[in-house]
Amino acid sequence: MRKELRIDLHVHSTASDGTDSPQELIRIGLNKGIEYFSITDHDTVDGVKSILDSQEIFPNELFFVTGVEISAEFPTTLHLLGYNFDIRDKNLNDILKNLQEYRQQRNDQMIQNMKNYGFDITLEELQQEAGKELIGRPHFANLMVQKKYVKDKQEAFDKYLKKGAPLYLDKKRLEPEQAIKLIKEAGGIVVLAHPYQTKVYGKDLEKLISDLKAMGLDGIEVYYSSHTKTMVQEYKQLAKKYELIMTAGSDYHGENKVGIELGLNVDIMDIEPFLKILRKH
Repeated sequence: MRKELRIDLHVHSTASDGTDSPQELIRIGLNKGIEYFSITDHDTVDGVKSILDSQEIFPNELFFVTGVEISAEFPTTLHLLGYNFDIRDKNLNDILKNLQEYRQQRNDQMIQNMKNYGFDITLEELQQEAGKELIGRPHFANLMVQKKYVKDKQEAFDKYLKKGAPLYLDKKRLEPEQAIKLIKEAGGIVVLAHPYQTKVYGKDLEKLISDLKAMGLDGIEVYYSSHTKTMVQEYKQLAKKYELIMTAGSDYHGENKVGIELGLNVDIMDIEPFLKILRKH
């Protein structure tokens, strides 16, 4: 019996802030030998719908899982991954639509704020830069580079666009309990994404996971492209202690996050409880 499985349950497409279309991601995933795959765009299921509506026929070696990543209210970063839910659920779609509308309002405000700083960037330019993608900070950064306001995207984020920088605007978020309930009521599984990004550690992280578990959390993203071996071991222990499933994802964004490749090799024994749930649905 083999010990490892190639999997990726945390991937972004052009439906949010990735640079590969959902169809391209499927092709890349197959070429990389990924067996379980999910597209988890930010606050939208449009990419997943485009795959399912096209009646894509997946080969036996690929198990496609419906997915979404929802930002929840928290002092730092708290992202919740939803899996295997009904993508036609009305309440889920209505709330995700509201979040997307707020994102558009935020973009309009960012354009105005940039003008106040002397940066001439228009909505039309952003739409052209984004193409089929939802407009996000990477597109603002690209235009800032093209117009020579900054030397590169890193400078754009460091000086102006990262959280805490002058031109950063927060996006609307659900309370953690709201986000969990939303996914669960659509029949889904809820997983805490990249725990280290919460910037709480040790007993504080354990308390957060305990609180989220009480709200209905089902799992932890134990395997992740930026997790160290020490982190993986810590999150494994927390998953076991609180009887949470373990998942794995790269957080691939294509060219918008250089250096991250699709697919992770993980211990089958760690992931099997989650896979059993998927196979039952």
